[in-house]
Parts: sequence; structure tokens; C-alpha cells
Amino acid sequence: MQLANRVMGLTPSSTLAINAKAKELRSKGMDVVGLGAGEPDFNTPDHIIDAAIQAMKNGQTKYTAASGIPELKEAIIEKFAKDNGLHYHSNQIMVALGAKHALYNFFQVVCDPGDEVIIPAPYWVSYPEQVKLAEAIPVYLEGKEENQYKITPEQLESAITSKTKALIINSPSNPTGTIYSRDELIAIAEICKRHDILIVSDEIYEKLIYDGIEHVSIASLSEDAFKRTLVINGVSKPYAMTGWRIGYAAGDATIIKAMTNLASHSTSNPVTFAQYGALEALVGPQSELVEMRNVFEKRRNKVLELLEEIPSIKPIKPLGAFYIFVDVTKSIQEKKFANADDWANALLEEAKVAVVPGSGFGAPNFIRLSYATSLEQLTEAVKRIKEFVMS
Repeated sequence: MQLANRVMGLTPSSTLAINAKAKELRSKGMDVVGLGAGEPDFNTPDHIIDAAIQAMKNGQTKYTAASGIPELKEAIIEKFAKDNGLHYHSNQIMVALGAKHALYNFFQVVCDPGDEVIIPAPYWVSYPEQVKLAEAIPVYLEGKEENQYKITPEQLESAITSKTKALIINSPSNPTGTIYSRDELIAIAEICKRHDILIVSDEIYEKLIYDGIEHVSIASLSEDAFKRTLVINGVSKPYAMTGWRIGYAAGDATIIKAMTNLASHSTSNPVTFAQYGALEALVGPQSELVEMRNVFEKRRNKVLELLEEIPSIKPIKPLGAFYIFVDVTKSIQEKKFANADDWANALLEEAKVAVVPGSGFGAPNFIRLSYATSLEQLTEAVKRIKEFVMS
């Protein structure tokens, strides 16, 4: 059977693939430590679960508007005003089946064949694939070590062409955990204004920031930045609600309407009772979110300390999210592997530790490990990694 051209070059998610392989080995009785998961290891807080159950008991099991229930959209509006100094109207908000769905719809409604979308690398694995599915062209800009793996204004300026439609900013970043400062974002916003290109600001890890670092939404920096930025966020990461599939987008009303229209013909509405759970997440107690963030910070500190004792690898200190991106170039060379994919496969086969190779993130000599698991498991995993590297 001949498949459509648009999916012929589509690559599966490397993060999901490594999780599947780890589960397969566990099913065979092997003691595998999985550090590939892009989700908190905590369960969703009880008050959120209870709200969704009560919604179902109250009959909230039918269709809703494609853009989401009014109560949730209002809570999102209040969240943006309180946390980010951003002021939206209801017609500028869309609730989606996860932040990934919101991103997909955005590229589908703004990109024409041949348009270019600038993607800083290392990048989240789905950005390039979603751009390509919209028949647009990913343009990669490599963040350098000397700039904490973030792009510079000079790099951005040099990459813009007459075909450039949008720039993606992911801060805090998956996979590096790096964060763009206010001054860096001001410079980037000014370039986007000068060349009249859209900005996609993926802020899904906004609540998971450490060391007292400030989160700045690029949309908050000026009236122009507000108008040209689509902000993407959701409840998956901060509230341990990955399986609930509720994300949201905020931005220009024309774009939001087009995204909503697309959803109405593809997914209808986000799951009704999950929307009521997300509503409770945003307006209910935030204490468990804070507790989870604090646990992640403690784990980060411990894992970094252990990784820094291992020769031939170089971890990047993350300021947000729950990943550590590790440069394994020297170890690859010492072990005579071709790249981090081979290195990670050998680590899984020999040491029974699952990490995500960096090729899917645009960094073939890196690995990503998640510290969204217990400190006991993390300590054991790093012990095995050390033995593997030094063997």
C-alpha cells in the first residue's frame, strides 16, 4: 500500500520508542532502570481526580465546544494574567488535547508549502516532524555550549529569509533545561518584529524552574511581541497529568479561530471530564505542585553531583524541566561507537539503563536522562552508567 508522501519521512518519537523498549525488557524479567520518561512519576493530585469524577457524576460526559469549556478558558485567562502579566479574551484561548495537539494545529493553520520555521537545536523531538507535516521546512540553529545551548540574536538574524514564517522558543527547554533570560528574549522579539515573523513560545515547563530563576514569557515583553506570539502551555507536566491530554494555546484571535476550526473537524473537543480536572488544577490548591517541584530540584542536584564524578561525560546543569542532557562525545570515541544511539543501545543492553539518545533532539553525541523517578532508582542508574563508561 502506498502511503501519503507527507508521512513517508516521518520518524517515530525517540522518547516513546526508548520507553517501549525498556518496558519490553522488563516484561522479560530484566531489571531495567528507565530514565527516558518525559512525565512526572507522581500521580495526579487527589483533588484533581475527585473533580473529574464529580464532573462525570454530574453528567459532564457529553460534547463541549471545540475550543474548551468556558470555565476552563476563564481559568486559563486568569492564570496568564496572574503568572505572566498577559491579558487575553476568551476568543484568544483554545483548549487542546495536550500542548502537542495545540502545536500541531498551529503549524497546520499558518504554514504553507515551502514556508520556513526556525527551530533552535537541541530541540524537542516533535517540532521538526510537525513542521514537516505542515509541508513547511525546518531550519535548525545550533545552540552553542558557550551560550548554554541557546541561540543568539546574531544567529537568528542570519537565518531569516523571505520564506521564514515562525520561530520556536522553548524555555525552559526540553531537552537541555536551559532558560532564556529577559534580555535575550527582548533581543529575539525585536528581530522578529523587524522581520515580521511569528513566535511560538512553548512554556510547558514554566512551573518547574529551579535556583530562583525567573520565568519570562516573550509575549509579555511588548505590545508587538504579544500580538505575534502564540503561547503554548498545559497541565501535563506541572500537575502530573500527562495522560489527561489537556493543553492550551493563547494568541491572535484569527489564528486561534483557525486552530479551533481544524480541531472541530479532527478531534472535536478535548475530553470533557478531563477539562474539569484541568480546571481544578488551575484554580485549586497549588501546594502539591510546589512539593513536586522541590523534589525535582533535590533529585537534579544529587544526580548532577553523581554524574560529574564520571569521566568522559559532561552533563549540562538544567535550570528547569526534569531532564539532564549529557555530552557523551568522549565516551563514544573511547568505546568506538558511531554516535549516541549506539552508545545508548549498548547502555541498555549491557547495563540495563534506558536513556534517550540525542539524535532525536538534533544532538547526535548527547543523551537525555529524566530524573522524574525515585532517588533510589536514579542513584542505581548513575552507578550503572559509571560502570559502563569505565568498563
